[in-house]
Amino acid sequence: MEHSPSPTRAPVADIAPLETGDDDAWDLIIRPKSGWLELHLEDLWRYRDLLWMFVRRDFVAQYKQTILGPLWFLIQPLLTTLTFTIIFSGVAKLSTDGLPPLLFYLAGTAPWNYFATCVTKTSTTFVTNANLFGKVYFPRLVTPISIVISTLIQFAIQFALLLGTLIWYLAKGTPITPHWTGIALMSPLLIAMMAALGLGVGIIVSALTTKYRDLSFLVTFGVQLAMYATPVVYPLSSVPERYRTWMELNPMTPVIEAYRAVYLGVGAFDWGSLTYSAGFTLATLLVGIIIFNRVEKTFVDTV
Repeated sequence: MEHSPSPTRAPVADIAPLETGDDDAWDLIIRPKSGWLELHLEDLWRYRDLLWMFVRRDFVAQYKQTILGPLWFLIQPLLTTLTFTIIFSGVAKLSTDGLPPLLFYLAGTAPWNYFATCVTKTSTTFVTNANLFGKVYFPRLVTPISIVISTLIQFAIQFALLLGTLIWYLAKGTPITPHWTGIALMSPLLIAMMAALGLGVGIIVSALTTKYRDLSFLVTFGVQLAMYATPVVYPLSSVPERYRTWMELNPMTPVIEAYRAVYLGVGAFDWGSLTYSAGFTLATLLVGIIIFNRVEKTFVDTV
């Protein structure tokens, strides 16, 4: 009896023996990373299809079995903003720089929620994906980056809510002076800074939690405390001068203030502070990527 040859499937990635030296015989060569700055960031582009698959997974799975689905992206910031309006504006009588409290708090919570979500979700990368990381090779940075991108979709929905509220107040004749040119030019920069800072802080915490699990319990609590050290529910102008310098050391402070300055026409916008925030963000991201790449080689032994 004749047997037809069984069909063969092309491998996803071939691993070449290091001693052969024949790089042309393989589609992909996987080698251990030895140097601290050997980051192989070009692999992220090679695995871009996997990245977008993770983005879709993160976005769809979050509200797949909920009744309201993506409407929670609107309900959550609205409830938070209403709570801030009642407590901080109605009860505590905190300043809103002459703006309607609803619009002031919405302009602060939208960017802060994006940063905070990036930090909290990426901080569990190694723990939540341990089984996947231990079975198949792909650049591990794909996972936290996919979280940052999928969270950007959530931010876009809340951003649309902010724009709708702003237009509604402008139609009512409320004295608000948004800088439309600044919005077009500054928005990509501010979003990129929030994403990079959230990713950098998150992957540093993620790398550390593989060995020190206590940090995972402190992340959410720490992010909540950090919000009150950032001018989210109050303007920087209301902070006493002796404390303002310490507030400006927070890299999210210039971002929130610049965000309100271009969208609402108020805020302590300063290019020097924003440059400091950008430098701090880039340094944090670089340190985070370096630590992340070092930990990914041995995390299976500790998770």
